[in-house]
Order: sequence, then structure tokens, then C-alpha cells
Amino acid sequence: MEYTEANKRAWEQAFDNRKENFGDENHIKLKNEKLPFFTDDMKAELEKINFTGKSVAHFCCNNGRELLSLTGLGVERAVGFDIAENIIEQARETTEKAGIKGCEFVACNILDIPDKYHNQFDVVLLTIGAICWFEDLTLFYEKASKCLKGGGVVIMYEIHPFEFMLPYPDEEGFDGENPNKFTYSYFRSDPWITSSMAYISGQQQSSTFTSFSHTMGSIINAMAANGLKTVRLCEYDYSVSGNTDVYDGKGMPLSYFLISEKI
Repeated sequence: MEYTEANKRAWEQAFDNRKENFGDENHIKLKNEKLPFFTDDMKAELEKINFTGKSVAHFCCNNGRELLSLTGLGVERAVGFDIAENIIEQARETTEKAGIKGCEFVACNILDIPDKYHNQFDVVLLTIGAICWFEDLTLFYEKASKCLKGGGVVIMYEIHPFEFMLPYPDEEGFDGENPNKFTYSYFRSDPWITSSMAYISGQQQSSTFTSFSHTMGSIINAMAANGLKTVRLCEYDYSVSGNTDVYDGKGMPLSYFLISEKI
């Protein structure tokens, strides 16, 4: 897919132009805190799950900080996958600095994860801003299902599809006097084309990112089509994207936690 290769270039460019010290001190938090880099709600849900001796794959792991954090719950084997090679390199450096064993990172397109990782994991972890990079979620969850052992689970903590109806405060459609005004369709099928990954670089990029929004129905149906049964869904009225804090606490679903089991 052409947009996938373009996204790879854009992610690597954003990381090459990253803010000073971006991710460089993650190992300090990993050494001194329990489950750093997760919200309180996510921590509470994760602590209900027995990870001791389990194997975990993190799709779209970015610089590895969340997966490395999860190893503190007794994970025996952890593998992070991400398309950006330079970001994966930082994940490897953080692993070494934090002295964490049993964790590896692989640079590849999620849809191209090698067959040797199939039927290897008890958990596939998906965190903030993972599924938006894939136009066809059926293919995405097919790969997740293939990587899971029987009875394994997908654990998601993601941006709620509802949030994609709302404009960011710096967008033309944002109305400061009526901040709850919807700008975009919940059922939008056109891709989003953006030229900034500000949380990494804090500046505009010369190449563009292509992403997609998906309805909650399309997410759950894509999992069901691949033998993944949803067993828990929690929704929250705050954003985890870091882009729309102005909407927090207004009674709108902006993030969610979901567990699906391979049957």
C-alpha cells in the first residue's frame, strides 16, 4: 500500500526532527515507577489481569515505553512491532538502559509480521493511535488473531471513534463559543491527510501522514470476523490523544478500553 510506505517515511522524518530529549529518559521512569506511561484507568484494568509468565506482542509500539512498562507485571516475553526503524532503535536502547530482559523490538509493517510470530502470544496490545494507520481493519485483526495463541486476548486502549467528529482547537471548524459542535461525520470514509506529528517534533513535516477513522461497529465487527470475541468494553469521557483536552469531562466518549478473546 502506497500510503503505508509514505507513513513510514513521515514517521521516521518526525523522529529525526524530534524534540530535544524526546524519549531519552524513559528508562528512568521504567526503573522507578510501576506501570509508567499508562493512565490511572488503564493501570487499574491491567492490574486485574494476570500477566505472570505470559507473552505479549505490542502492535504499533512506537518507542516501546508502554510495552516495557508492562513487563513490570511479570511478562515473560515481550515483542514490539513498529514500522519506523529509528523509533524501534530507541526502543532497543531504552530496553538496554532499563536492564529489562525478555523484550525485543522488530521494525516492520504490522501486516507483514513474519510467520514465525504466529501462535506465539497470550496478548496482543494496542494503545493510543494504533488502528488509525490501517484502512482495512479486517486485515489488521487477521494478523492479530494469527499472532495469538488459542484463548489469547487483544487488549486495546484507544481513541474513541466519537472523538474524530470533533475538531482540534487549532482547526478552522473549531468554535470556541460552542466547543461541542460536531464538524466531521462519524461515518467518514475519506482518509485524513496531515503533515504534522507535533508530539514528537513540535513542528511541521515536509511529508504527509495518511490515517483513517473507524466506527465502533467496524472495529468490533473486524475483530469478530477473525474469531475475536469482545468480552469487556469501558468508555471514558476524556481524551488520550493529547489533542482535544478541551472536550474532557463534557459527557462525550473520547477513549475506551476493550478486551477481545480469540475463540
